[in-house]
Amino acid sequence: MTSQILNHPLKDPRRIKSFRESLLAWYDDYKRELPWRSQPGLYKTVVSEFMLQQTRVSTVLPYFERWMNLFPDFTALAKAPEERVLKAWEGLGYYSRARNLHKLARQVDSWETIPVDAKSWQALPGIGPYVAAAVTSISFEQPEAVCDGNVVRVLTRLFANDELFKDGATAQKKLRPLAAELLDANRPGDYNQALMELGATVCHRQSPLCLTCSVIDHCKGGKTGDFARYPNLAKKKKSKQKITRYWIESEDGLLLCSAAKGSARLAGIYELPENLPPELKKVGHDAKPLATKKRTIGQVDYEEKIHRAVLPKRTKITLPEGYRWVRWAELDDLTLSGPHRKWIRELGGNPA
Repeated sequence: MTSQILNHPLKDPRRIKSFRESLLAWYDDYKRELPWRSQPGLYKTVVSEFMLQQTRVSTVLPYFERWMNLFPDFTALAKAPEERVLKAWEGLGYYSRARNLHKLARQVDSWETIPVDAKSWQALPGIGPYVAAAVTSISFEQPEAVCDGNVVRVLTRLFANDELFKDGATAQKKLRPLAAELLDANRPGDYNQALMELGATVCHRQSPLCLTCSVIDHCKGGKTGDFARYPNLAKKKKSKQKITRYWIESEDGLLLCSAAKGSARLAGIYELPENLPPELKKVGHDAKPLATKKRTIGQVDYEEKIHRAVLPKRTKITLPEGYRWVRWAELDDLTLSGPHRKWIRELGGNPA
């Protein structure tokens, strides 16, 4: 097999060794102090990797601390009801991560022996090649190379690889063998974390700190100053979607709804309704504009127009499954999607 290293100065084993040493020396001296790195353990590593998917470290930190207080180990998480797990995750988004982590904890808690190989971990809910490699290298020192978005950015700049990738997932898959060739098998966990740390704190998407980079001597892209070309990902077209939401108040509170369990991404998570029950259709038709909110999820820009109506006193409505009236005092105990909690607080209530 032709190695991607052959067309680069790192083809020399001595240069590879020098690259690893420079990277690890920098990591040992300058790595961030993070709660999952102090007194590390398998459970902390797994939780942090789930939380850090598509989420910044600064956002994750307070959630991680609260999570560890609520669910300090696999057993505590396995025994917790799903509603409590989702509530603890509220605001992090991508709630399938919380559900998969919950399922994983139940499986791990039932094991007599914890497997150390990536293949076994990849069979668990919510774990793909990246998380399996991260968990097994960090927790068990298995020689498994990680390749996430940060690593893709570092490797493409390191080798000045301007190949056009369909998307980030394709780039990760194609560059995984290269990441494996560079892996330090003596310190795989530290090496993987060092490479990701470099991408997160030095090799930024914009304005990378090339002048202070510990591996600049090995980096073709950094030496030419042409870092912006890497990685070369195909441009994705963004789409736009308009949604109408309803703010319906009654003597019993504010109308909220959640998707049925197992049926949608936001199952069990409450939001202002997009569709109204039959008995409230006319009320919705007469509702007045209250606010317009915008947000982006993935490649979709959403414009959500919120319309408000107040039901007359003593109006009794039979609500179908998934809908409920919620009093302001109850909002603290309910799991809401992050944007909707913020909107409700801004527009008329004060949920914490």
